[in-house]
Amino acid sequence: MIIFFTYFYTAVTVKISDMAENLKKYGGFIPGIRPGEPTAEYLDYVMTRITLAGALFLALVAVLPTFIASATHLEGVNFGGTALLIVVGVGLDTMKQIESMVVMRHYQGFMD
Repeated sequence: MIIFFTYFYTAVTVKISDMAENLKKYGGFIPGIRPGEPTAEYLDYVMTRITLAGALFLALVAVLPTFIASATHLEGVNFGGTALLIVVGVGLDTMKQIESMVVMRHYQGFMD
């Protein structure tokens, strides 16, 4: 179900034809691919491959805690895939904030 809904969400939110049209309108192009319909077909091909990798990763994250719990025989430790994604996201955001604070603290500027 995770893989299906990943593809469904991607199909609903990402409009490949609009993306190809915007590339053509603003003068962008993909080297070796003609603007217009061939660009839309190529983007659809690439998006399908990327979505498959993302869907498999999400499915792994959702199922991994169950496999770990059954392998270690630990009862009462409920750590789901969603909680894991939240913890990793918060950790990465915290690291970015700390890094930006360190950079600002050591920044000398033009006038100093």
